[in-house]
Amino acid sequence: MERVSKLTREEALALLQKYNKEPFHILHGLTVEGVMRWYAEKLGYGDEAEYWGITGLLHDVDFEQYPEQHCVKAPELLREAGVGEDMITSICSHGYGICCDVEPKHEMEKVLFAADELTGLIGAAAKMRPSKSTKDMEVSSLKKKFKDKKFAAGCSRDVIRTGAERLGWELDQLFADTIEAMRSCEDSVEAEMEQLGLK
Repeated sequence: MERVSKLTREEALALLQKYNKEPFHILHGLTVEGVMRWYAEKLGYGDEAEYWGITGLLHDVDFEQYPEQHCVKAPELLREAGVGEDMITSICSHGYGICCDVEPKHEMEKVLFAADELTGLIGAAAKMRPSKSTKDMEVSSLKKKFKDKKFAAGCSRDVIRTGAERLGWELDQLFADTIEAMRSCEDSVEAEMEQLGLK
């Protein structure tokens, strides 16, 4: 059965902005949205790309205001806004084993679980590059950053490893695909941040 979002993209963005004021959190939501849309197309779920994207956009909806209740407060905020139960489950599943016990089962949920932390690591690594971009980033340089535990220490290497295992992918594949996914949306995310007056 095809998954369809009950919220339009505009409504989802407004909901994210209602609970998130920090530019960093909006940027992360937009980035994960773009990455999820790319993966939907790549993995043969093109018809559901909007659903995958909105799930990515809203995955951290409760994190800024309720960090101690991350993925616990989210269902309440999402239900109030009319988000469907299937999407609520998917959003909460990215916190599995960290802050909730909703297990990622669908391929989309596994991708969100694996890519969420990794987009943070790739974003931090891109900032260190002369280009400040993912467009010239190689997997080999990302692997060096991944191995350096002091670099972007808040990005859990264990979650990224577990995410790759759940998908049945090698880490290198997850790295290469997620870099490519971030490249695909880098310009549009930057343009939208400017449009929102957050850059």
